[in-house]
Amino acid sequence: MSQVKVFRVTGRITKPNLKTAFKKEIRAMKPEDAEEKVFMEIGSKHRVKRFHIKILKTEEISPDEIQNPLVKKLTLGNDTNVE
Repeated sequence: MSQVKVFRVTGRITKPNLKTAFKKEIRAMKPEDAEEKVFMEIGSKHRVKRFHIKILKTEEISPDEIQNPLVKKLTLGNDTNVE
């Protein structure tokens, strides 16, 4: 059984009326799954089509590198203090 990993996905949105960079921490089994989750989340929240989302880098990160408090709590469990 595979372990769930945490990936940091970096990219940019290049929609005609919206140009912005993003960095998201995603829990997934493999990098492709993390990228798919990013496409779904950004597409849903910002009404952006997939061809407007450019993923520049997907990297696996260790638990101590996690910055998102929710992802950190889900990864490390209840023994972590979340502000």
